[in-house]
Amino acid sequence: MRRFAELFTAVDGSTRTTDKLAALAGYFRDAPEADRLWTIALFSGRRPRRSVTTTRLREWAAEHAGIPLWLFEETYTIVGDLAETIALVLPPAERMSEQSLSHWIAFLRDLAGRDEEARKAAILSAWEELAATERLLFNKLITGGFRIGVSRKLMTRALAQATGRDEAELAHRLMGEWSPDSTTWHELIEAEDPSADASRPYPFYLAYALEDGPETLGDPADWAAEWKWDGIRGQLILRDGQHFVWSRGEELMTDRFPELARAADFLPPGTVLDGEILAWDGAAPMPFNALQKRIGRKTVPKKLLIEAPVILRAYDLLEWQGEDIRARPYGERRDLLDRAVAGLPADAPLQASPLVGFGSWQDLARHRDKARAARAEGLMLKRRGAPYLAGRKKGDWWKWKLDPLSIDAVMIYAQSGHGRRANLFTDFTFAVWHGNDLVPFTKAYSGLTDAEFREITAWVRKNTLQRFGPVRQVRPEHVFEIAFEGIHESPRHKSGVALRFPRMARWRRDKPLAGANTLDDLREMLRIYG
Repeated sequence: MRRFAELFTAVDGSTRTTDKLAALAGYFRDAPEADRLWTIALFSGRRPRRSVTTTRLREWAAEHAGIPLWLFEETYTIVGDLAETIALVLPPAERMSEQSLSHWIAFLRDLAGRDEEARKAAILSAWEELAATERLLFNKLITGGFRIGVSRKLMTRALAQATGRDEAELAHRLMGEWSPDSTTWHELIEAEDPSADASRPYPFYLAYALEDGPETLGDPADWAAEWKWDGIRGQLILRDGQHFVWSRGEELMTDRFPELARAADFLPPGTVLDGEILAWDGAAPMPFNALQKRIGRKTVPKKLLIEAPVILRAYDLLEWQGEDIRARPYGERRDLLDRAVAGLPADAPLQASPLVGFGSWQDLARHRDKARAARAEGLMLKRRGAPYLAGRKKGDWWKWKLDPLSIDAVMIYAQSGHGRRANLFTDFTFAVWHGNDLVPFTKAYSGLTDAEFREITAWVRKNTLQRFGPVRQVRPEHVFEIAFEGIHESPRHKSGVALRFPRMARWRRDKPLAGANTLDDLREMLRIYG
């Protein structure tokens, strides 16, 4: 655990990519294999199941620290992170442990079969033998809140540097449904032909945002354009008589979209498609809200299958007849995709995402203006000669999104942030006018500068009307422009609407309170864009 804590300190304490890369590569060369494997798992979002509730952890930590629970809760409000709060309030460790990361993960998993008193005794014993940073990491493993500033790409680069293996090959090896319980370091990183796993997807290729228009991209004839759909990015894999559906976040979603099983009736084994999963009404995409009802479910009831059937709108072909064709030019892959899905029946669960024809950049801009009418977020631009790469690479794939929708709203509640923003009020609730009343309709916590967050924090502390736990009701005085990507009906909200990706676009210091928008304005936006 000490070696892992040293890695955490090195990575968390530097903003330099070269420093993080060196620390990771050194760890992957020298740490015990079981610890290396679990570190990869943790950094890629595979965490041990939580064995103790956060309520009990709070109580045990306050008791062990000799402080009342209310004082612990007040401290937590300021610190903003439960694992860090516990590590800070506990007395210094009585002895130093030499146990490894994998030992402590096994220790935590063993707690699942014990009664509460045995769990408490085990946790207190662990706290007494872990140094400060080790204790912090141990707590994060308990709470399931383990996050660190290491991207998957950086971790893969470090693995390549430590092992001498190709970075793209390693990225592929780390995809798919594996865990430290089901594999070893050798099988995951070193053994030949790891792609024998039929379900393994390819690393996704990600686009950069195009901020200032496409005129700097050169000759329009070198580019293809298609709609940027508002669904779930996914890969549909047909191999060995089976089908698998993976999300961009490396989540296996096969059971959530049973409609896609029929793809095997139309395409041969050894096919991998990249595309967008959309709720589909038979002629056009349905709002994202319809698809969202299915996202969190492991199995889908018949009612939802009828209300929100899905299709895959494929926009790339990554494997064909068992051959990895990602290195071929996009134009060639796209032609092959179009031929593969040509002539499918209207009720097939997949189709090629249609290309948007254009002759000039001005012509394409006119198409982009019609994106919302097509139930799209904007356009994707892809260089015809580009291979399909892994991760976010600048140059060949661009997303040219529509400008967001916006509405002016009044801040009525404020809550502290987390981590480095734990001492600032950063999470706000906003309302619009309905007659003489302010009706809450959304929350937002991003978009302001650090200086603006500090300024609004000072104001909140002087203008709090009531407290509800960590939430403060504030004097309705400030108007903010709220930007968002979409709007839909929501019976769960008092306003009757919910926004997609809301954030604060700017602080409207120029606008009086009475100048904020109304609930009728929101409903009109819902009618047009919902």
